[in-house]
Amino acid sequence: MSLPGVVPFPPEFARRYRDKGYWQDKTLAAEFSTVFKTYGPRTALIDGERSYTYADIDRLTDNLALNLLELGLKPLDRVVPALPNIAEFVLLYFALQKIGAIPIAALVTHRYAEISQFVQLSAATTCVYPERQGDFEFAPMIERIRNESGTLKHCISLPALKQLIERPPKLARSQLAELEFAPTDPCIFQLSGGTTGIPKLIPRTHNDYAYNSKTAAPVCGVTADSVLLLALPIAHNLPLACPGIQGYFFQGGNVVLSPTTRPEEMFRLIEKHRVTHIKVVPALLIRLINDPAIGKYDLSSVRIIQSGGQRMQPEVRLKTHKLIPRSFVQENFGMSEGMLFFVRLDDPQEVKLETCGRPICADDEVRLVDDEGREVAPGEVGELTCRGPYTLRGYYGVPEYNARQFTPDGFYRSGDLMRLHPSGNYVVEGRKKDLINRGGEKISAEEIENLILSHPAVQNVACVPVPDPNLGEKMCACLILKKHRKLELAELVEFLKTKEIAKFKLPERLLVLDDFPVSTFGKVSKKTLSDMAAQHAHH
Repeated sequence: MSLPGVVPFPPEFARRYRDKGYWQDKTLAAEFSTVFKTYGPRTALIDGERSYTYADIDRLTDNLALNLLELGLKPLDRVVPALPNIAEFVLLYFALQKIGAIPIAALVTHRYAEISQFVQLSAATTCVYPERQGDFEFAPMIERIRNESGTLKHCISLPALKQLIERPPKLARSQLAELEFAPTDPCIFQLSGGTTGIPKLIPRTHNDYAYNSKTAAPVCGVTADSVLLLALPIAHNLPLACPGIQGYFFQGGNVVLSPTTRPEEMFRLIEKHRVTHIKVVPALLIRLINDPAIGKYDLSSVRIIQSGGQRMQPEVRLKTHKLIPRSFVQENFGMSEGMLFFVRLDDPQEVKLETCGRPICADDEVRLVDDEGREVAPGEVGELTCRGPYTLRGYYGVPEYNARQFTPDGFYRSGDLMRLHPSGNYVVEGRKKDLINRGGEKISAEEIENLILSHPAVQNVACVPVPDPNLGEKMCACLILKKHRKLELAELVEFLKTKEIAKFKLPERLLVLDDFPVSTFGKVSKKTLSDMAAQHAHH
């Protein structure tokens, strides 16, 4: 049985990927069963004062898996966890792998608008959530979603999850071995930074996700002695799998969870645990190197700072190297859809500074194409289209959308603009797609525009990025107001808060215009608007 709505890899490609050993035809449960036994007594995970060995994780996830089965979860059930960076997320993730249930990579910052969509799009049976985040209470929102949904049965709060982890199971462990699901089934739905108002679900299979993590780990210098500090949102593709928690576990390394991105807290953890690897988006690294506390801690253990999510300015890299001399800032360009580009640790210095790297597999196929779909000459800028052993062949359950997003021969059209560097690496040149990249979180302009249009004072709207020294980009809402109406940024933000969206999607700038600039084709020119907003927007 496989899940309807998942686009399979074509048979001849699947055969090639198996023949070359990329796909091992094992579920993640089988892959990690070996890992947990091989590294049993080693420390795998640290969360505050709590420390877990590989054997602990195996035992606790057996418990949790059996208790979830008893609750009624089954293979291919979709589960929406909205958890912060805590050990329980890791235990839940590996327990779900043991029963073949499919987590959706939601974030603790998501709210009603997002979570209800994920439940609806995936027909999820289960939600897992903390009691509160800041001053926000989850239970009433989850209850509301359950009442509106025909599929959501199990609402598991964090205290309830802790009980399910601790409680000795009634079911026999042999029941886990009898479950049926396949390595070609999805092991997770990652979320696309889709340009439409509705997010797209990315099915990642057991075969391709294991390969993704195993192959990325050596490229990032990950060994059994590596200690990763994880402060980025834990369910994102980079922290989870590129190489992420999965990749460090495959190597027998140690993952330290940081509940916060506050620089001083992170420095304290780096010193205490002799952290060797940190994952950042440029916005986070900029905060770290500009924090006065950086001089008070011993950060000499740090070897590799892996940066993704957006382009990094060379001066950030150079300043980091000055402050943490033995560290190397490793650029990567990854997408939840699959394809990963990494700068190699032995690339020449100027190649390290100028490029985002190159793919990690010999069978990763990259074509840079023009608007007509023709391949551009080497060195020319084109849209990145790609396919390979860990890149999806279609989003979940959206055949019409897939017909536009994939070429007839199965290349994914990423919407990112790149050029080939003489070294064979690639350089990111921007994007075609209508997204604002706020500190690595991608915001769909269309989603926010649709919400703003429902404001009674607004006649027309265009959301555009404005440059920001720390976050890379912030969102500016450019408005044309109805006759005799006024609207301030604070009022607009209050209005949008009633739409119950994640906070990072709220506009931080406002520009009111009489008319929008249009391109030669009569379309609103967002590029011109962006330039205007950078000069005139109100905070």
